[in-house]
Formats: sequence, C-alpha cells, structure tokens
Amino acid sequence: MSASSTADHSTDALLADGTVVQIRPIEPGDAAGLERFHSALSPETIRMRFFAPHPRLSLAELERFTVVDHRDREALVACNAGEIVGVARYERLPGTREAEAAFVVADRWQGSGVGTLLLEHLGGRGRANGLERFVAETLGDNRRMIDVFSHSGLAPTTSWQDGVVHLVMALAPSPASTAALEAREHASEARSIQRLLEPRSIAVIGASPRPGTVGHEIVRSLVEGGFTGTVHPVNRKGEAVAGIAASSSVEAIEGSVDLAVVAVPSEGVAQVVAECADKSVHGLVVVSGGFAETGPEGAERQREVAMIARRQGMRLIGPNCVGVVNTDPAYALDATFGAVRPTAGRVALASQSGAVGIAVLNAATRAAIGISSFVSLGNKADISSNDLLQYWEDDRRTDVICLYLESFGNPSKFARLARRVGQSKPIVAVKSGRTPAGRRAASSHTAALASDDSVVDALFRQCGVVRVDTIDELLDTALVLADQPLTAGSRLAIIGNSGGPAIMAVDACVGSGIELAELSAATRDRLRAELPAGTINANPVDLLGGAGPSAYAQAIGIVMDDPEVDALLVIYAPTLVSDPEAVASVVAEAAESAAKPLVAVLTGRDRSVLASARVGGVPVFGAVEPAVAALGRTMEYAAWRRRPVDPIPELAGIDRPLAHEIVADIIRESPAGRWVEPALADALLRTYGISVVATEVVHDIREARAAARRVGYPIALKASGPTLIHKTDVGGVVLGVRGPAALARAWESMTSAVGAAMTDAIVQPMAERGVETLVGAVRDPTFGPLVVFAIGGTAAELIGDRVVRAAPLSRSDARHAIRALRCAPLLTGYRGSTPVDMEALEDLLLRVALLSAEVTELAELDLNPVIATPSGAVVVDAKLRIAPGPRESASTRQLAPPRPLPTTD
Repeated sequence: MSASSTADHSTDALLADGTVVQIRPIEPGDAAGLERFHSALSPETIRMRFFAPHPRLSLAELERFTVVDHRDREALVACNAGEIVGVARYERLPGTREAEAAFVVADRWQGSGVGTLLLEHLGGRGRANGLERFVAETLGDNRRMIDVFSHSGLAPTTSWQDGVVHLVMALAPSPASTAALEAREHASEARSIQRLLEPRSIAVIGASPRPGTVGHEIVRSLVEGGFTGTVHPVNRKGEAVAGIAASSSVEAIEGSVDLAVVAVPSEGVAQVVAECADKSVHGLVVVSGGFAETGPEGAERQREVAMIARRQGMRLIGPNCVGVVNTDPAYALDATFGAVRPTAGRVALASQSGAVGIAVLNAATRAAIGISSFVSLGNKADISSNDLLQYWEDDRRTDVICLYLESFGNPSKFARLARRVGQSKPIVAVKSGRTPAGRRAASSHTAALASDDSVVDALFRQCGVVRVDTIDELLDTALVLADQPLTAGSRLAIIGNSGGPAIMAVDACVGSGIELAELSAATRDRLRAELPAGTINANPVDLLGGAGPSAYAQAIGIVMDDPEVDALLVIYAPTLVSDPEAVASVVAEAAESAAKPLVAVLTGRDRSVLASARVGGVPVFGAVEPAVAALGRTMEYAAWRRRPVDPIPELAGIDRPLAHEIVADIIRESPAGRWVEPALADALLRTYGISVVATEVVHDIREARAAARRVGYPIALKASGPTLIHKTDVGGVVLGVRGPAALARAWESMTSAVGAAMTDAIVQPMAERGVETLVGAVRDPTFGPLVVFAIGGTAAELIGDRVVRAAPLSRSDARHAIRALRCAPLLTGYRGSTPVDMEALEDLLLRVALLSAEVTELAELDLNPVIATPSGAVVVDAKLRIAPGPRESASTRQLAPPRPLPTTD
C-alpha cells in the first residue's frame, strides 16, 4: 500500500468521551513515534503485551512493526494531536484465513475505547483481505485486553493453558457485533455533542467592543441570556466587550476553555483553531463565513480548518453558522446573534441554513413553542444532523426533533438513526433543494424511477421522519406532537359551532389521509339527550352559533368516550353571545384528562393571538386546513410507530464469497465497469438466490433454432448487446414465437431493426401470464443503495406507480413496499382475480435489497418484467451493471470528510 493509499484509509473516529482520534495504517515514517510511544508505556503494560520486560524496541523490531504489506501483515495506529496513543496489528498464519492479532494502548488512554476502535478497524481490514478469524493470546491477568475482545461484539471463544488465555474470534459481522458497534457509536457521538452544548466556559474569539458586530452580539446574548458559566471575550487588543474584561488570545485566558465561538475573518480561522488546540479547547462553533459557500478557494480553507480541528481532537460546528442554544437552566446557553431569545421547551431544532434557523426560532417564539436546544449546522464541515440525533435521542428535555436540511452527508446512516430515534421521539423535517426529475441520464427503468425527489420521500417514510414543506408546517406539526398523545388510528371527530368551517375540515381530511369517524349509536343518543335541541349529533357535531362553554364541555366529553374516535378537532368561531376564554378553558380542561389528541381551531386569528390563547397545552390554530394537515401528519407517524420493528432477515441460499469473486473478475476485466452479459448476470443473481427464467444465449439463426427446440415453443426472442438497454424500444423483443418459420421471420426483422448493436440474442420459454412488475436496485451517489418496486413492463416509467426504499429491507419493509403501490389491488385479487404469491414477491425484494446493500459494485439492476402469479414470481429479464463501488469503511463511527456544501443563505 502506497503512502497515498494509506492516507485514503485514514479515519477520524470518536472515543467514548467524545474525543476525536485518527486511525490509520502504520507507515515506515512512524518508527520514531512508535519508539516514543513504547518508551512511555509502564512496565506493567509492557509485561502484559510482551509477556516479559521489554523497555526498548530494537531497530529490527521497529522496522518489522512499521514496514508491513497491508495484506498478510497489517498494523494500525491511533493518534491524537499527532502522537501515537495506540497500536494494533495482525499477522496471517501461513496458508490459512486466520491471523494473530494484538494491540497495546498508552496507559493514559486505557479505558477510553482506543483499543476497541483499533480492533474494529483491524477487523475491517482483515475482512477486506480475506481473513475469517483472529486469534490472540494474552496473560490470564490481563483483564483489560480480554474485556476489549469480549466487548467488541466478536464473541471470542476462550481456552486456558499455563496461565495464558487463547482467544478465537470470527470476523464476519453478526447481530451482536453490529449492535455493540452501534451502541459505542451512539455513546461517543452523543457525548461529543454534549461537550459542545453543555460548556462551563466559553471563549468568543473575534468579539469586538463595537456593538452590532457578530462577536459583540454573541457575547451580549451569552450574558443577557444568563449563561451559568464563564464568558471570555477575545480580541487582538484585549479590549473589554459589553463590560467584560477580554484577552488578546485564547492562549492568554486563565483556566480551561470548553467551547470556542470563532467570529474572525475566514483567512484567520485556521490559525485560531490551531491556537484553540494548543489551549486544549474541547469544541468549536465557527460562525465565520467565507468558506465552501463561496467557491473552491473557500472550500479549501474549510478543509484546512476541519483537518486541523480533527487532528487535534476537537469537534466543529459550522463554519458559516449562527451559533447554538441550550435553554436548560443549568447552562442557559445562547451563543447566537439572533434578535429573539427562544423560550425553554421540549422541541429541538437543527438548521443547515442560519437564516432559516433564526426564522424558525422567531416563529416558534411567536407561537409559544419552547425550544430545548438549537444548532445551526452551517456548512457541516464536521458535525451533522446525524450527530445531533445521537444526542437528542437521550436528551431528557427533548420530546420532538425538528430539522431543516439542504443536503445529506451520510443518508444511509441518517436512515438507520432516524428509524431508531423515531421509535421514541418524532422527527419532523423540511428538506429543501428538491431535485428535478431527470437530474441524470437514466440507463434503466430502475434508475429513471429513482431519480427525483421521491427518493427523499421514500427515505423519510421508511424511517418514520415526518416530512413537511414549509416553516409553518414544521411548527404546526411539532406543536401537535409536543403537546398531544399519539393517535391509535386515523378516525377524526369534529365539534364546532358553525357548519361552514366544519365542512371545510371534512374536505381537508380527504387530502390528509384522515378518516371521518362514524359515531356510535350510544354516542349519538347521549348527544341528543344531553345537548340543547337542534344540535346536529352526527360527525361533524354542530353545536350551533350560540353554543357556550357548557355545551362544548358536554360534547367533548361524550365524543371523547366513543371508542370509534381516535382524535378530536374542536372549532370555535367567536360570537357576541359566548365567551372565548371560557370556551378555551373547558377545551383545555377536557384535553388534560383525555388519552386522545385534541386540537382546537379559533377561526380568524393570527399566531400571536393564538399563542396567548393556548391553555393547558392544547394546540390552537387559526384555520381548519393547517390543523387537519398537522393531525394527518401525526397520524401517519403514529401508524409508522405501530408497525412491528423487525431485523434484516437471514436469507437462505446466499453465497457471498462467490458473488464477490464474480464481481472482482468483472472489475479486473473492466476497471470502469460495464453492463454484464446475460449469463454472467444470471450467475451473480443466483448467488443471492435470485433465479431468472431459463435463458439460452445464441449467436445466429442456427443456434436459435436449436435452443428453441430445447426450451420448447412458444418462445421469446430478445436481442442482446453491451450497448443495448431498452430492447423493446428498438424492436429487440418478439414474444410468442410458435415455430421455426416464425422464428426465422422474427430473427430477420430483429437483426434488421437493431443492427450492429445486436451482438447476440436470447431464447427463453414464454412465461405464465400474470401481473407484470419491476424489481430493481440502483446505487444513488447521494443516498446509496436503493430498491425500486413498480408496476412493470415497457410503460413502467409512464405509469409511474412505484415505491423506493433504502436497502437493505426488513420483512415488514418489503411487505409495506409492495402494498404501497396504487395498483396493489392487482396483486391481491382485483375484481375477482386470483391473488398472486405475495410471499414470493417479498422474498425477491428482500434478496435484491440484500444484494444491493452488500455488493457495493452493483450500480444498476433491472428485473423487468417480473411476472407475479398465484404460484410465484418469475424474473423474465435481467439487466445488471457493475461499476467500482465506494470504499467500505472499517467502522460506522467514521466522521464525514471535509466537503463543500451549498447554502441558500
């Protein structure tokens, strides 16, 4: 492995306490650093590692330890601030798929998770190099090393002999190892954010004495917001800021600094970050602009700043952001320059755009929506929404998470985290930058169907994220989710004192997926008996214009008791004959004792009035449409929460080694990738248990006749060639060929129509009649492996009835995907037809998803048509493209590399 390639495998990773370390392959130039590292080890640590005293490494040992082939002999180092803090290595046992593994960690860093991280990455390198097991030996009293191996999730088997423990560990990922890795990932990332949002001392670097400047206003916000820690303004002259003594540099500050807010010109940020590293600052918030949002030169500055921060173990928010807020009274942190100070509450907010973030905070304050914490992500050079999800998942002060996103850094990780977090806390997101359909040239039906904003919708639906389009919708939905319990269903009852708004609410229900509840006979009888004459006792319940507090109280209580009702919308149009405040009080009192959500509409009022009208936590809206829309979104989320959570299934008949061998051969022959010939595509698909209908490749009419005799007439004749994708469009498919004469005519017309693009042809038996579907996969450059299920055939794109899901899939994912089609009734027995074998379709979808997720070189797969019948699902035609895949990281804890990201500010 060359020096450049070792740099490619360098990873910035997080320890349990949120500290950043660099993990990379060892290099010959590390000899001096390795010697320093070894010399600093305690005698006890050396005895545990070498089984004897070994105070110094010889020149021969240094050369052997630092010069490795990165295949049969590998060594990794963990570094912090440029110094080695841990080493791990393996050496393959000759002629086997086993390697002896060992590691050692500097005494000061033992127990921090360095050893676990090294082992994870070493295992990843071993798997990539064809190893199946690690073996290790350690002294029986070396409990720390034994614990690291045991807690890694590799489930070692142990044996003892003469005081030495012998461990054997399988490297193949398992549910236990994956769970252990994700648990460590969660703890370390959450802790790294905690250190940023819960500081005890803050330096504001670039804080001018002049009011109206960014640094000055951040200092004022901290002081006026009541920050419970110490604020240190920093400027070149050391001039006081807002009455607070300042320092001329961060290094001149007495005592420690937890967080540095940087507000200097972009050209000086790198130097400031380096000074913060020397001061051992834990984290950075860079509000300065002039980075990737300005173009290539700024992007280079951003990469430099991020690299310095990471190499020195600091996490970074921004640059080009507006700061952070934590309303917890224990911290009272407002390190922003916004004009409005948010009130404390249960809603967390992250925004990639600073301007949008401030707008949301202002709107939330007007609507009396309290904020637990706020992070302006800016250019996301380091910290992203994924890190914040890890923190907010455990934050006791956060009940709802709101996101404004313009791009994804790691969508597959976002989906995994959002699905887990969403099981306990709803996530509401605005995703801007909707991509127009056809943003890339689609080479297959699958790529065409998965090439627009539907991918974002699919990702969000699959992982339970509530997607909205505007700030108002974001706040409306958060208001309901924060204040009200989740619904048990989608049946809504409406109570009001005016028929017009109630009818408008009914119309709005249709577009929001809400079912109008059918009130039970007992409920209608009670309404008739207990409410004034003239009350309409159906749904909507019309109390008439003169209805006062008592009528509302009685009606709400009666309807809430109805088991056919899942939620209640109460509409009040103010009149001169009733008291709005009294009505609001009874609505709030009813909501406090109800186990079902209740939302109120006070018609004709704006948000400032509505905020003051909120009583007892009942969400109040000024019109029925936004209220119903917010209820519909929360009902959809509640339905997602009710779905069973099942793991990715283990499927029988998977031959992963053969699949990777086939792909490796293709890449060796075609380094840039290619559309794979039918026989090879069939072979690859079979490694994952996917069978294509019997297919014979022929090169001339003579071979075609012989193949037709073998498979039996009637047959399908299809043109084939490396550049031939949509065969039907160019006359490359003839179905129902029933004899030699018809075959000759079909061959002649096909070769004439297709021309030189036809290098050979395919002969297949005609498939049983059924419902034509499409099952496909595509590796999206942003979202990773995606699976598409659609109504198939040549009109798949025209019909546009499809679902897109991120791979891999659970069984419930596959089941819901198939049933999500508008044309799903065609599969389940439309107009008396026999239902198709749904389990066969689900199994095929699961296998395609697993293939797409595990074979990273699979660029496009198009199974079209797949004929669904009562007896199974038959793949009639398969097109498959292989291309070099993304490098697999050894650990999911890898931090995103510095990257330029657009902003809309």
